[in-house]
Amino acid sequence: MPKITTLSELTELGRHRLSDNFFMRDMLHSEVGSFYGVQNIPEDPDLAIHAGEKLCRELLEPLRRAFGHIAIRSAYRSPMLNEHCHELHKRGVADSWCTCNEDNAAYHIWDRRDAHGHLGAAATIVIPSYIDHYARTADWRPLGWWMRDHLDNYAEVQFFRTLCAFNIRWYEGPSDQRIGYLDPPLRQVLTRRGAPDFDGDHSAYYRGVVSAHV
Repeated sequence: MPKITTLSELTELGRHRLSDNFFMRDMLHSEVGSFYGVQNIPEDPDLAIHAGEKLCRELLEPLRRAFGHIAIRSAYRSPMLNEHCHELHKRGVADSWCTCNEDNAAYHIWDRRDAHGHLGAAATIVIPSYIDHYARTADWRPLGWWMRDHLDNYAEVQFFRTLCAFNIRWYEGPSDQRIGYLDPPLRQVLTRRGAPDFDGDHSAYYRGVVSAHV
Protein backbone atom coordinates (compact mmCIF):
# COMPACT_ATOMS: atom_id res chain seq x y z
CA MET A 1 0.00 0.00 0.00
CA PRO A 2 1.45 3.41 -0.96
CA LYS A 3 1.97 6.22 1.51
CA ILE A 4 -1.37 7.79 2.46
CA THR A 5 -1.93 11.12 0.71
CA THR A 6 -5.72 11.25 0.19
CA LEU A 7 -8.84 10.73 2.27
CA SER A 8 -9.90 7.82 0.08
CA GLU A 9 -6.56 6.09 0.72
CA LEU A 10 -6.94 6.62 4.47
CA THR A 11 -10.48 5.25 4.28
CA GLU A 12 -9.21 2.17 2.47
CA LEU A 13 -6.51 1.69 5.10
CA GLY A 14 -9.14 1.86 7.83
CA ARG A 15 -11.12 -0.87 6.09
CA HIS A 16 -8.21 -3.29 6.27
CA ARG A 17 -9.23 -6.25 8.41
CA LEU A 18 -6.37 -7.05 10.78
CA SER A 19 -8.10 -10.11 12.25
CA ASP A 20 -11.59 -11.57 12.58
CA ASN A 21 -12.89 -8.75 14.78
CA PHE A 22 -10.45 -5.85 14.43
CA PHE A 23 -9.93 -3.36 11.63
CA MET A 24 -7.14 -0.86 11.16
CA ARG A 25 -9.61 1.95 11.78
CA ASP A 26 -10.05 0.67 15.36
CA MET A 27 -6.36 1.32 15.94
CA LEU A 28 -6.07 4.88 14.59
CA HIS A 29 -8.14 6.89 17.05
CA SER A 30 -6.13 9.23 19.26
CA GLU A 31 -7.56 11.69 21.76
CA VAL A 32 -4.26 13.60 21.74
CA GLY A 33 -4.36 13.75 17.95
CA SER A 34 -7.99 14.84 17.90
CA PHE A 35 -7.50 17.54 20.53
CA TYR A 36 -4.31 19.01 19.04
CA GLY A 37 -5.14 18.41 15.39
CA VAL A 38 -2.21 16.08 14.71
CA GLN A 39 -2.70 13.33 12.14
CA ASN A 40 -2.31 9.72 13.18
CA ILE A 41 -1.51 8.17 9.80
CA PRO A 42 1.17 5.51 9.21
CA GLU A 43 4.24 6.52 7.27
CA ASP A 44 4.63 2.90 6.12
CA PRO A 45 1.11 1.42 5.91
CA ASP A 46 2.27 -2.07 4.90
CA LEU A 47 4.60 -2.37 7.89
CA ALA A 48 1.91 -1.07 10.24
CA ILE A 49 -0.58 -3.57 8.84
CA HIS A 50 1.84 -6.48 9.20
CA ALA A 51 2.62 -5.67 12.83
CA GLY A 52 -1.02 -4.94 13.60
CA GLU A 53 -2.12 -8.28 12.19
CA LYS A 54 0.32 -10.07 14.49
CA LEU A 55 -0.89 -8.13 17.54
CA CYS A 56 -4.56 -8.69 16.78
CA ARG A 57 -4.42 -12.32 15.68
CA GLU A 58 -2.03 -13.60 18.32
CA LEU A 59 -3.05 -11.52 21.35
CA LEU A 60 -6.23 -9.46 21.02
CA GLU A 61 -8.36 -12.18 19.44
CA PRO A 62 -7.60 -14.73 22.20
CA LEU A 63 -8.48 -12.09 24.79
CA ARG A 64 -11.72 -11.31 22.97
CA ARG A 65 -12.67 -14.98 22.72
CA ALA A 66 -12.16 -15.36 26.45
CA PHE A 67 -13.59 -12.10 27.80
CA GLY A 68 -15.85 -10.63 25.13
CA HIS A 69 -15.58 -7.05 23.96
CA ILE A 70 -12.12 -5.44 24.07
CA ALA A 71 -12.00 -1.64 24.33
CA ILE A 72 -9.05 -0.07 22.51
CA ARG A 73 -7.73 2.92 24.45
CA SER A 74 -4.60 3.58 22.37
CA ALA A 75 -2.98 1.48 19.69
CA TYR A 76 -1.10 2.70 16.62
CA ARG A 77 0.70 6.01 17.03
CA SER A 78 2.34 7.76 14.09
CA PRO A 79 5.88 9.10 14.54
CA MET A 80 4.55 12.63 14.08
CA LEU A 81 1.82 12.19 16.69
CA ASN A 82 4.09 10.40 19.14
CA GLU A 83 6.73 13.12 18.90
CA HIS A 84 4.08 15.78 19.52
CA CYS A 85 2.81 13.86 22.54
CA HIS A 86 6.36 13.40 23.84
CA GLU A 87 7.04 17.13 23.57
CA LEU A 88 3.90 17.80 25.60
CA HIS A 89 5.09 15.30 28.19
CA LYS A 90 8.47 17.00 28.46
CA ARG A 91 6.67 20.30 29.09
CA GLY A 92 4.66 18.70 31.87
CA VAL A 93 1.29 18.81 30.12
CA ALA A 94 -1.19 16.66 32.03
CA ASP A 95 -2.38 13.43 30.38
CA SER A 96 0.54 13.40 27.91
CA TRP A 97 2.76 10.45 28.65
CA CYS A 98 4.42 9.40 25.39
CA THR A 99 8.05 8.36 25.41
CA CYS A 100 10.36 9.43 22.57
CA ASN A 101 10.08 7.95 19.07
CA GLU A 102 13.22 5.85 19.53
CA ASP A 103 11.72 4.15 22.59
CA ASN A 104 8.28 3.74 21.01
CA ALA A 105 9.50 2.20 17.74
CA ALA A 106 8.18 -1.37 17.48
CA TYR A 107 5.84 -0.50 20.35
CA HIS A 108 3.07 2.05 19.74
CA ILE A 109 4.83 3.11 16.53
CA TRP A 110 4.08 -0.03 14.55
CA ASP A 111 5.67 1.07 11.29
CA ARG A 112 9.18 1.69 12.58
CA ARG A 113 11.56 -1.08 13.51
CA ASP A 114 13.54 -0.59 16.69
CA ALA A 115 17.30 -0.07 16.97
CA HIS A 116 17.82 -3.84 16.68
CA GLY A 117 15.82 -4.07 13.45
CA HIS A 118 12.85 -5.82 15.08
CA LEU A 119 9.18 -5.17 14.40
CA GLY A 120 6.58 -4.87 17.10
CA ALA A 121 3.15 -3.50 17.98
CA ALA A 122 1.40 -2.61 21.23
CA ALA A 123 -2.07 -1.53 22.23
CA THR A 124 -3.52 -0.11 25.43
CA ILE A 125 -6.76 -1.94 26.09
CA VAL A 126 -9.49 -2.36 28.69
CA ILE A 127 -11.52 -5.52 29.31
CA PRO A 128 -15.00 -4.32 30.30
CA SER A 129 -16.01 -7.68 31.81
CA TYR A 130 -13.19 -7.34 34.38
CA ILE A 131 -13.88 -3.74 35.41
CA ASP A 132 -16.44 -4.48 38.14
CA HIS A 133 -14.17 -6.95 39.88
CA TYR A 134 -11.28 -4.51 39.66
CA ALA A 135 -13.45 -1.69 41.02
CA ARG A 136 -14.22 -3.82 44.09
CA THR A 137 -10.73 -5.18 44.71
CA ALA A 138 -8.17 -3.01 42.82
CA ASP A 139 -6.52 -6.35 42.03
CA TRP A 140 -5.08 -6.64 38.53
CA ARG A 141 -3.04 -9.77 39.27
CA PRO A 142 -5.64 -12.47 38.46
CA LEU A 143 -5.93 -11.08 34.94
CA GLY A 144 -2.15 -10.96 34.65
CA TRP A 145 -1.79 -14.59 35.71
CA TRP A 146 -4.51 -15.64 33.28
CA MET A 147 -2.59 -14.05 30.43
CA ARG A 148 0.61 -15.74 31.55
CA ASP A 149 -1.14 -19.13 31.27
CA HIS A 150 -3.12 -18.54 28.08
CA LEU A 151 -1.17 -16.21 25.79
CA ASP A 152 1.93 -17.69 24.23
CA ASN A 153 3.25 -14.83 22.14
CA TYR A 154 3.03 -11.70 24.27
CA ALA A 155 6.29 -9.79 24.76
CA GLU A 156 5.17 -7.76 27.77
CA VAL A 157 2.06 -6.66 29.65
CA GLN A 158 1.99 -3.43 31.67
CA PHE A 159 -1.02 -2.62 33.85
CA PHE A 160 -2.23 0.84 34.88
CA ARG A 161 -4.49 2.09 37.66
CA THR A 162 -7.45 3.47 35.70
CA LEU A 163 -9.98 0.81 34.62
CA CYS A 164 -7.28 -1.88 34.92
CA ALA A 165 -6.10 -0.82 31.46
CA PHE A 166 -2.93 -2.45 30.23
CA ASN A 167 -0.42 -2.29 27.42
CA ILE A 168 0.06 -5.58 25.64
CA ARG A 169 2.79 -6.02 23.07
CA TRP A 170 3.63 -8.39 20.25
CA TYR A 171 7.33 -8.29 19.34
CA GLU A 172 9.38 -10.37 16.94
CA GLY A 173 12.61 -9.95 18.92
CA PRO A 174 13.62 -11.49 22.25
CA SER A 175 11.73 -10.48 25.39
CA ASP A 176 11.48 -11.48 29.03
CA GLN A 177 7.65 -11.63 28.81
CA ARG A 178 7.34 -9.40 31.84
CA ILE A 179 3.93 -8.78 33.38
CA GLY A 180 3.78 -5.88 35.78
CA TYR A 181 2.11 -2.76 37.14
CA LEU A 182 3.55 0.60 36.12
CA ASP A 183 1.56 3.30 37.87
CA PRO A 184 3.63 4.89 40.65
CA PRO A 185 4.07 4.52 43.56
CA LEU A 186 3.13 0.84 43.24
CA ARG A 187 5.45 -0.23 40.42
CA GLN A 188 5.91 -3.96 40.61
CA VAL A 189 6.63 -7.03 38.51
CA LEU A 190 4.24 -9.96 38.73
CA THR A 191 6.48 -12.36 36.85
CA ARG A 192 8.99 -12.55 34.02
CA ARG A 193 11.17 -15.09 32.31
CA GLY A 194 13.67 -16.49 34.78
CA ALA A 195 11.50 -15.87 37.85
CA PRO A 196 10.79 -18.96 39.99
CA ASP A 197 7.05 -18.68 39.35
CA PHE A 198 7.21 -17.96 35.62
CA ASP A 199 6.45 -21.48 34.36
CA GLY A 200 3.74 -23.89 35.38
CA ASP A 201 0.04 -23.58 36.12
CA HIS A 202 -1.11 -20.38 37.83
CA SER A 203 -4.84 -21.04 37.80
CA ALA A 204 -5.00 -20.94 41.61
CA TYR A 205 -4.40 -17.18 41.36
CA TYR A 206 -7.42 -16.53 39.14
CA ARG A 207 -9.79 -19.47 39.67
CA GLY A 208 -13.21 -18.13 40.61
CA VAL A 209 -12.24 -14.61 39.53
CA VAL A 210 -11.21 -14.53 35.91
CA SER A 211 -12.77 -17.93 35.23
CA ALA A 212 -16.15 -16.43 36.12
CA HIS A 213 -15.90 -14.21 33.07
CA VAL A 214 -14.67 -16.75 30.51
